[in-house]
Parts: sequence; C-alpha cells; structure tokens
Amino acid sequence: MKPQPVIDSPLREGLRIGGEKVYRERTIDVRYPWTGEVIATVAKATVEDVRRALKIAYQYKPTLTRYERYKILMRAGEIIASRKDALARLITLESGLCLKDSMYEVGRASDVLLFAANQALVDDGQVFSCDLTHHGKSRKVYTLREPLQGVISAITPFNHPLNQVIHKVAPSVATNNRMVLKPTEKTPLAAFALADILYEAGLPPEMLQVLTGDPGEIADELLTHEHIDLVTFTGGVPIGKYIAAKAVYKRTVLELGGNDPLIVMDDADPEKAAELAASGSYKNSGQRCTAVKRILVHQKIAGAFTEALLAKTRAWTYGDPLDATVDMGTVIDEEAAARFETLVNDAVGAGARLLHGNQRRGASYSPTLLDRVDPQMPVVKYETFGPVSPVITFKDREEAARIVNGTDYGLSSGVCTQRLDDITWFVKQLVVGSVNIWEVPGYRLELTPFGGIKDSGLGYKEGVQETFKSFTNIKTYSLPW
Repeated sequence: MKPQPVIDSPLREGLRIGGEKVYRERTIDVRYPWTGEVIATVAKATVEDVRRALKIAYQYKPTLTRYERYKILMRAGEIIASRKDALARLITLESGLCLKDSMYEVGRASDVLLFAANQALVDDGQVFSCDLTHHGKSRKVYTLREPLQGVISAITPFNHPLNQVIHKVAPSVATNNRMVLKPTEKTPLAAFALADILYEAGLPPEMLQVLTGDPGEIADELLTHEHIDLVTFTGGVPIGKYIAAKAVYKRTVLELGGNDPLIVMDDADPEKAAELAASGSYKNSGQRCTAVKRILVHQKIAGAFTEALLAKTRAWTYGDPLDATVDMGTVIDEEAAARFETLVNDAVGAGARLLHGNQRRGASYSPTLLDRVDPQMPVVKYETFGPVSPVITFKDREEAARIVNGTDYGLSSGVCTQRLDDITWFVKQLVVGSVNIWEVPGYRLELTPFGGIKDSGLGYKEGVQETFKSFTNIKTYSLPW
C-alpha cells in the first residue's frame, strides 16, 4: 500500500538575496523520501542571481560589535529552541531522517550557536615581546584577527540539513563575515529556515544570502568569482577535488568523506562494543561521514561480538520517519538505497555472510549486518554511506592498523579496549584525524577541531574554534614599548 501524503500543498520557497525573497519560474522539487511526494518547490537560481548576491555581500561592510554578534547568535538559539518540533519535522520531511535523529540535530544546532556566540566574545589577539635575543628591541608585536576582505562561498550536503549549514553560518556571523550559501538542492529547506531565524534575530541580510539551483549551472561561479576569498565545502570526494582544482587561488576548506572504523580488541566487553557499533552504524540512517562503516573485531571475541550486534540490529526499528517511536527513517532517495543493496549483494556473492537486513522498498533500507567481510570488498574498501555494518576479523593490532590505513580515507575512528598500551599505540598508528576510545568515530563537541586527512580533507579542521581561524585574517602590528 502506498503511504499517504503528509502535506496538503507544497511549500514555495524563494532565494534569499539582499533581504528579499526572490522567486523564479524555474523551480526545483523537494521530495519526502518516504512517500516520494513533492513537499516544496524552491527557486532555481541563475548565474546572474549568484553574481548579484556576491556583489551585495562584497559591497556590504559589517560593523557589528562582538556583543552584537553574540546577542544575534544567542537570540537565534532561543528561537530555534522554541521551534524545535517544527524544525525537526521540516528536516524529516526533506531528508527522510526519523524524528529522533532530527530532534537531536536541532539540539546540536543550538550548541553550535552557543559556542559561536561565546567565541565571538573571546579576544583572539596575542602579544609578543621583541627583546628576546641579543639583537632584539624594546618593542611588542600584537596580533588581531579581522574578517576576510571578500565573501565566503559555502556549499553544504544533504545528510545534516541544519547542522552542516550552521557549522559554516554561525562562525561566519561571529567573525563579522559575509557568506553566500548554496545548500544541496535535495535538502534546502532547513537552510532557508535558519536564514530567516537569523534575520529575525537581527542579522543584516547582506551577511547571509541563500541560493538554490543546479550545481552544473551555478557552482563554478561560486568557486571562481572575483569577490570570493574562501570556499568552504562539505560533501563527496570527487566534488571536493573538483573544487580544489577549480577554485585555484582561493582558500578552500574541504570536509569530505570517511570510511571510519570501530576497532574491537580481544579484551573489550562485546555487549558494550556492540552498542557502539549499532549506534554508529544506524543513527542518521548511516548517512554521516563519521558513521561506523567498518567494524574490525579481534578473532578471539568475534563470535560473541557478532551475536550481540545481531541482537541490537534486529531490535533497531525502521520505517515511517514521522513515527516518533521509529529508530531509523529512510536514506536520502531510492537511488542511494539501491546502491547499498547492490554493494551488499556483491559482498555476499564474494563470500561475506548476510546475517540480517538488506531489505529495500523505495528509499527505505533496513539496518544490515554482514560478517566474514574481506577488507578488499567494495562495501568496505570505499565509503558506503548507509546503514550497513560490515564485520572484519583480525588477529592482532598490527593487522587492524594495516586494514584501517589501507583505504584512501583518513577521517575518524573508534577503539574499544581497556589496555593503555593499545590505546596509545592506536592513537599514534592510525592515519586519521580523530581517535575516540570507547566512543563512536563521530563523537565530538561542536567546539572542538574536526576534520580529516588523505581523501577526507586537506588537514584543515572544522568545529567552531578552528573555523574562526579559517574565516579570519591575522594582522600584526608593533609598538615601541
């Protein structure tokens, strides 16, 4: 039976350019993945729209004090908290994420605003005495951070429709920058809602403009225009590499894919480790760059661990994303779900064992557990961006590290062990941006540095504090005392 529609008529959204809502005859449909129905139409920007927005942003010179930026961000956080149910529903409708995940995302967004607001109040300058060597002088060098001279171009993906956006927008506001944002055309509604909330909180609209459109038509202008100083992008590796090549003499902050492992050593509690594995694999429908995408288990406890994970996988409910009791909604679209099904079928054909799942209906894909997985199977060699738990066994920590480091990615990781020598060894040996002990790879605070190396990024970090550094220029000056 086909699911019933969830809205009476589609929402109509316009571009946010210079404080106006700009509508276009050309539109893009936004669909609810569970039913396939059109829940909104958004304006399809032209290259001229992009140029106009960039000109408006470039010509505007922000004058907000630190306190004013703090107040705007804190007020936006208060508004979001007061509308959390409506925002969570909006995220669920455009992404198919279950309400549990959407509510969590709204909470994270409030955290980002809190940290960015408080960071705006921090004096970020330094002082250096110059009389430190025999040829020094009695002077002092001071530093201060200033907003970029040009505009920040921000491009965001579908998997966290609000949080991916706010991690770029909040630090931009806090540092007195101007940003032109292009959210993915698949999930643009939360970005429009956030912009309107910030305007309501007092943000001058020239400091944040939002455009939706066909990437093939407008993306190059968002990478190469003369008014842009920095491009910040979160998304897939191929597009990230295209941006790096195209943007050329502009700063780029690229947060790309991941193939994050959870390593379970022989001294780990199988039940506790399985809880982390299930949560890391299935939350957000597995659509996170830091989701658990490979589970490496010591051969001595592989049986007990897999049994525990199988029980938790069977208990993980999935279905109608608007059902508040469901643990997992859909993935972003039917094409993605079909890809997961193919990868799992190929792995089973090559010798892996399907223990649970691999059931698909449209964009709905079940939590899926595999064991007897070989590290060279595509389901684990590359990034499977969905709710699949592939179990790989290993004999010692050296083999585990070789497997972890044997892919093109280097984002994050989790390790389950009680032994301090193993902890310190893995922290040193894993070629990744983060190592979490007894936690999922994706654990972090919104304030702390986050990012990867290799094909996961250029080593620049996101997180509120690190983004402040990327979004500012350092000026030094010296005085004779």
